[in-house]
Amino acid sequence: MRIGITGHRGLSAELEHEVRQLLADALPTEDAGGLTVVSCIADGPDAWIAELALDRGARLAVVIPAQQYRDGLPEWHHAVYDRLLREASEQHHTGRVESDETAHMAGSELLVGQVDRLIAVWDGLPARGFGGTADVVAYARRRGVPVDVLWPSGAHR
Repeated sequence: MRIGITGHRGLSAELEHEVRQLLADALPTEDAGGLTVVSCIADGPDAWIAELALDRGARLAVVIPAQQYRDGLPEWHHAVYDRLLREASEQHHTGRVESDETAHMAGSELLVGQVDRLIAVWDGLPARGFGGTADVVAYARRRGVPVDVLWPSGAHR
């Protein structure tokens, strides 16, 4: 089983706590050795589910949208990104250099193409920019990949 992740970044500490619990509940607890989580390991849900999967003994596959992707992530997240990248059993690259919206969507398309199911930490609203969570959900649905939307009841970004 291969599960992908997409989700909103920049969530409040309160939302982080709730989303982490939703992610923990969404991942299979049995036969974690047969599970691979596919993630771009950005700050937020991408990294949280990657850490959770590794803690449970699952494998991690990382999609790198662009050569400059890490540079566009918050500096405080670089150590987490680097550690998760080292612990990944697979790396997949889009071949793009600049970390822009087009590269992010290309990375998401590559991710969706590798999974049996997609978890989306999504508030149900339109994307704020091309390649946002709503765009990834729509792409997965067009491709016939089942999408599990996780969002705390009553929460707002």
